[in-house]
Amino acid sequence: MSDPSVHSVRFAGGSPFDPDAGDAWRRWRDAKLAGYPASAADLLVEVRDGFRLRESELAALRDRVRRAGFALYQVPARQAEDKSLVRAIGRQLGLRRLDGNLCADEDNITALRVTDAGRQRFYIPYTDRRLSWHTDGYYNAPAQRIRGMVLHCVRPAARGGENLLLDHEMAWLDLRQRDPDLVRALMHPAAMTIPPNVENGVEIRGALRGPVFSVDAGGALHMRYTDRTRSIAWRDDAATRAARERLRALLHRDSPWILRHRLEPGQGVLSNNVLHARTAFEDDDGPGRLLYRARYYDRIAET
Repeated sequence: MSDPSVHSVRFAGGSPFDPDAGDAWRRWRDAKLAGYPASAADLLVEVRDGFRLRESELAALRDRVRRAGFALYQVPARQAEDKSLVRAIGRQLGLRRLDGNLCADEDNITALRVTDAGRQRFYIPYTDRRLSWHTDGYYNAPAQRIRGMVLHCVRPAARGGENLLLDHEMAWLDLRQRDPDLVRALMHPAAMTIPPNVENGVEIRGALRGPVFSVDAGGALHMRYTDRTRSIAWRDDAATRAARERLRALLHRDSPWILRHRLEPGQGVLSNNVLHARTAFEDDDGPGRLLYRARYYDRIAET
């Protein structure tokens, strides 16, 4: 188990993510609602060269991340299949510390494709099935917290495979506006426990207990969440049950805050690990859907 004290929340005053905040919360809420985009199309930035982003392109990407937690980019067709582009784009936005997860390639960047080989066959991202709402690395220990991501499309599926994205700050806003006790419950250091990961009778990761929402040392809101129902142990109290039900209701209704986009070749998502899901998809004969995913311990730099 992780040490619950790691997740304790201390506010230095004026944080909008303090459930007891007043003016700071209201100012942040109003600005967040005013700046939130109407559609994912508003977040797309076309770049001339993904390896050498211009200052105007960097500013545009950062602006979209600030408003919605993520940005979409489009690189030229000649760069669409270049795997090294993923690391290059991340580095230019301050993403440097890659997470070497179990299914990553040797360069710590993961090729997401349908496969029935190796340990990947046990995980939904490597199938054509629907991928439910989650944030990446919800099973990671606090020292390996996933704060940033790049998801790059080489080849989309023939049909389906649409991405759904929701800024976790908007999820926090929804809960906080309804009742501060809802976010207090999800900030509890024992709010959600992920069971051990066992392969062939061998435990490769222990159980992990921690909050859903936490605040980084720099004041940024972080979220660890999975919409899975099997094996996930939630804190058994009325406040946590109410918060979980409200969050699930937000994720499973037709909310204008949920943004949808089907990635095309050379497009990608730059994200502060917002909530995301993916629809099921189908491929015809041929090479099939291929995306590259890089996960980082860093957030996207604001400047």
